Amino acid sequence: MHPATPPMADERAAHDHRTPPPRRGLISRLVAAAIVLPLVLGAAACGGEEEGPSAPDAPVELSVFWWGGEARAKLTEDALALYTSKHPNVTFKKTWQANQGYFDKLATLTASGDAPDIFQIDDNFLTEYASRNVTLDLTKYKDDKKLDVTKLPESLWQYGVVDGKLAGIAGGENTQGMVYNKTLLAKHNLPEPTTGMGWADLVTWAENVSKVTKVPGTMDPSADYKAFWVWLRQQGKDLYKGKELGFTADDVTKWFELWKGARDRGATPTADVIHEGNATDITKQLVVTGKAATSFVWANQLPELKKATKDELGVVAYPGDPSAQWARAALYYSVFRGSEHKDVAVDVLNFLVNDPEAGKILGTDRGLPSNLDVRKSVSEGVTDPAMKLSIAVETELAAKFGPSPQVPLKGHSKIRAELIKAAEEVQYGRQTPSQSATAFLEICKSAIA
Repeated sequence: MHPATPPMADERAAHDHRTPPPRRGLISRLVAAAIVLPLVLGAAACGGEEEGPSAPDAPVELSVFWWGGEARAKLTEDALALYTSKHPNVTFKKTWQANQGYFDKLATLTASGDAPDIFQIDDNFLTEYASRNVTLDLTKYKDDKKLDVTKLPESLWQYGVVDGKLAGIAGGENTQGMVYNKTLLAKHNLPEPTTGMGWADLVTWAENVSKVTKVPGTMDPSADYKAFWVWLRQQGKDLYKGKELGFTADDVTKWFELWKGARDRGATPTADVIHEGNATDITKQLVVTGKAATSFVWANQLPELKKATKDELGVVAYPGDPSAQWARAALYYSVFRGSEHKDVAVDVLNFLVNDPEAGKILGTDRGLPSNLDVRKSVSEGVTDPAMKLSIAVETELAAKFGPSPQVPLKGHSKIRAELIKAAEEVQYGRQTPSQSATAFLEICKSAIA
């Protein structure tokens, strides 16, 4: 199996091992796209988004572009070949590359009028491409079941909606997970954490683990935007609200104070060790380096974490009400709005997401299959115990997921990076929670402007 394990390398790993890097050079190319694209769309879709009539068996070639490694390329090509075997008139021009420079290339193709009919995208960029009308609105296809979402968790397909338009369909699912060292806890006859455990309860539990095992009970996740986001939703807030931030400096202050209190009680490691845990390399997560009993990651990273330790690991939801979590798209498939073969392209998306045979070919390479029936079928063939556990936990959580939040605004990558810096200012004692929170909020406002 090749689990999608999310840019911060842990962020990338959660999308998959190869999620695209920060947007170096993207803005300038998107500016060019903003100028050129109206001309492209005027020529390619002057009749709106309706596809012109054509013979059902007329030859169609669709261009498909994705990021990933050779293993993903082989799986994707096999799945597309299966589609062609069922629709002989449809062939594919396939292009893929490693993560480096993927979005620079996509922006260039879009600006030059040579955008792929189908392309892979993630939630760092979906809003930017959708807001520029690069992505086809899939809503009507969803409504008439040509793009069937009935077997997807509702919050999963909704996490592809931007400004009321369905801009992409999830090519895989992931969610937040707190991974813990089962071996360490069993050795000392300590209880395991459970889904639904409150944040304050976690700190108390971790403090006791620290005292008994001499290993800090939990990493300090104050720099983890995933944890902050879930915590906000449990407070009735969100990371984003419309075109604005969904939180205040006071919210950030309370979040930082929660973890300052945990550090003061010895529930977490020291600042230098916390810094190691803030690193993006999955192999440096504290739960596998033996420097903390838990790490806050993505649920589908469990198999990769397991490769780095001989200890048995477990995974539960992030602390607090699990309905604050949602079925998150590990990545999306989108269709170019100027495609000459929109209907066929959407049918390919429907095939990749919902066809059982295609699902078995693609496996868990792009995350857990979005279609729950396909996921069940794929899981029956999984032999890796860690992957089986990851699938079981996320499937169980699916029944507890709440509504999805809106897709992140542009500037999301900047906000993630700045949260790490702000949290470390407090972790090292260079600023108070309030001082760091105030500075962080101002940077966030600039990032989304």
